[in-house]
Amino acid sequence: MALAATASPALAQDRDTSAELEELIPDSAIDNPDGWAGEGVPAENAAPDALPPLAADAPLDDLPEITVPWPDEIELADVPDLEPPDDIQFAENPFEVLPVLEDGFEVRVSDTTTLVFPSERSLFPEQDEFIDRFQALSQVEALDSDEDSLAQLAARARADEELLIRLMRIYGYYDGEVLRSVGGISPGEEAASLAEGAVRFDVLPGPQYTIGAVDLGELAQADDSHLLRDAFEIRAGDPVLQDKIVEEQFDLDTALGANGYAFAEIDAPELLIDHARDEGDLTMIVRPNGKYNFGVVTSDRPDFLSGNHLGDIARFDPGDLYTREDELDLRRAILATGLVSSVTITKREVVAPQPGQPGTVDLDVGITPAPVRTLAGSIGYGSQEGFKIAASWEHRNLFPPEGSLRVRGILGTQEQLLGVTFRRNNVAGRDRILTIDAYASTIDTVAYDRQAIALTGVFERISTLLYQKPLTWGVGAELLATQESAVDVDGNRLPRETYFVGSVFGRTEIDTTDSLLDPRKGFRLGGFVAPEISRNNDIKTNSFYVRTEATGSYYQPVSEKVVAAGRFRLASINGAPLEAIAPSRRLYAGGGSSVRGYGYQAIGPITADGVPTGGLSAFELSAEARITTPLLNGLVEVVPFVDAGTVARGTTPDFDEIKIGVGIGARYKTGFGPIRVDVGVPLNPGEFDSSFAVYVGLGQAF
Repeated sequence: MALAATASPALAQDRDTSAELEELIPDSAIDNPDGWAGEGVPAENAAPDALPPLAADAPLDDLPEITVPWPDEIELADVPDLEPPDDIQFAENPFEVLPVLEDGFEVRVSDTTTLVFPSERSLFPEQDEFIDRFQALSQVEALDSDEDSLAQLAARARADEELLIRLMRIYGYYDGEVLRSVGGISPGEEAASLAEGAVRFDVLPGPQYTIGAVDLGELAQADDSHLLRDAFEIRAGDPVLQDKIVEEQFDLDTALGANGYAFAEIDAPELLIDHARDEGDLTMIVRPNGKYNFGVVTSDRPDFLSGNHLGDIARFDPGDLYTREDELDLRRAILATGLVSSVTITKREVVAPQPGQPGTVDLDVGITPAPVRTLAGSIGYGSQEGFKIAASWEHRNLFPPEGSLRVRGILGTQEQLLGVTFRRNNVAGRDRILTIDAYASTIDTVAYDRQAIALTGVFERISTLLYQKPLTWGVGAELLATQESAVDVDGNRLPRETYFVGSVFGRTEIDTTDSLLDPRKGFRLGGFVAPEISRNNDIKTNSFYVRTEATGSYYQPVSEKVVAAGRFRLASINGAPLEAIAPSRRLYAGGGSSVRGYGYQAIGPITADGVPTGGLSAFELSAEARITTPLLNGLVEVVPFVDAGTVARGTTPDFDEIKIGVGIGARYKTGFGPIRVDVGVPLNPGEFDSSFAVYVGLGQAF
């Protein structure tokens, strides 16, 4: 079945709507919307026509009536004067206006910076040190450049202003003020400049604060509190100097460490500044924690360096009062053996301290071994000695503790040698050394030709770079078998003769100088004596004689950069004629460590061909000035010198035959001593002497 559809008009609105809506949209618009739309908008509801343009000279419409009169038409009544109340009080201005120091003392610290201080120096006595620190830390100083702009300079000047205030507080001026000006601008000027002195700081330090209360915590409970308190030299009423506080903290810590306080503690100092009192209260809590004596030294590697051996190295015995310096010295001494690469020392309490009775602390040593085998070699040349190649192998702890074995050899123009040396360091005490040396050698010099084998033993107490001693000594013995060929007075080489020599000897030296390698003040005085017995196996004769020698040197600073130095040597052989003594045991002079300007062993009796024969007595005298130069920041010295010496056939020096040499040298200072180069000229050369000689070595000539 099909359904038919019919259309009907849509209803836009209810015909019974309100009158307002009916007026806006009438029912006729609903019945015929197209026709209603075509009728247009009623005239009364149409938009007004566009307004004509307004001319610039068109008159204004009349303003509405204004009834308020203009002010100039009003007559004001006179205002009576008011008297202030009798009880009125005005508040004081808490901000002081700081004037520029027009009559202050100006200090130009750079091309662009000027500091101005009060003209009365007593108001700021630390001024010089203050200026030095400012120059070292100044931003303007550090970043000064020709390309700086005024803005960059101003930024750095602000940082320097804060720096100056901090520095004043270091010296106790906590109310100090700084006036900063940049560019040299003055009132009435419109622009600043970067001319010299463009940055100016007027420094007004104000009053210097003083120490108020001092709180050192538990220090008063220490057994020797008065001694420790005296080490901290800050009292109430002293100026508040931050550097001084740090220095005195260090001094107090040193005093605690030097008087048995193995576990002492010191907290960081604190200052409480009271601006009302112009004072600072200092608090630095100290905990002494009791006194201790040394116990024993233990080692974590007893097979390498035992605790007993480390105890021998130490400068203290069990039961001695603990000192931090002795602990640090032990650490340095262990490192100085050359057998370890690092050391740790830990204090361990064994017995706690009791009232009036120190406790006991042991030292536990931790060791990291270093490589103990050394292979070394050198090549050298000397105008008198020719070429020399030396090589050695050494195991420095083959026989623990500190027992070394060294094999060495020399191959040279004048000398060949093969030797074996046993050496044990720190035997029965610190820096006591036992050395046993065996060698075979040949030496061919101008004076003699020698082939020898020898065995030498020495027990000695030496000075080291770690601990330079005022007194050193050594005793030993020597056995020597040698075949030697000398020359006669005509220069002819004599047949070899065989000598057997036995000797005991002793030596000692007093040393008051300030350096082992480069002394600048003090003196050294040494002596050597060696009774010897010699047998000439070819002619079957025995000889007994005594070799003696005295040496001395003196060092005196003449000025800050000049040191005067002098030395002497006096040696003699008594008891046998010259011919009975093996040529290598005779006395000679000349060379880089003797009389410069002359050849090695060239001074003294000679043959017709200029061959030295040696003598029974010798005397040497030297003087030089060691002048520090500005080269390489003072590392270079210039050294003019004069040397003199003589060798005689008799047991008394012959001063009629003194040889004199003069010259100049240079020294380059290094961490292990100065490198020396000397050029000497003989003043009274003989027929066979050269016109000059050059010497190179390590360390001063004496």
